[in-house]
Amino acid sequence: MRPILLIALSPLLLACTSETEPATVELPLFGDGYRADGDQCRRVGESAYTNQFLDDAADLVACPEDMENLGVFAIDTGGVEVDRVGGYVLYSVPVR
Repeated sequence: MRPILLIALSPLLLACTSETEPATVELPLFGDGYRADGDQCRRVGESAYTNQFLDDAADLVACPEDMENLGVFAIDTGGVEVDRVGGYVLYSVPVR
């Protein structure tokens, strides 16, 4: 009886997942590095997911989660972490 109950509840459990963060998000990255060519961080463009973080007064920047100097990046740029998704940390970086 329990396996049938679990199968019946599966769609309900899936419906409870967050709608703001899909299981697989493809970030529209562009450019050859943020601040300088070759940097690991890159600007993020507009998509249905990233729209919630875009701001006219800031760049949306994605840096790999395993990047060694994430803290230094945030301090140097004044970036504020707004999300973590798809192996990236998203920062809102004020335009200077």
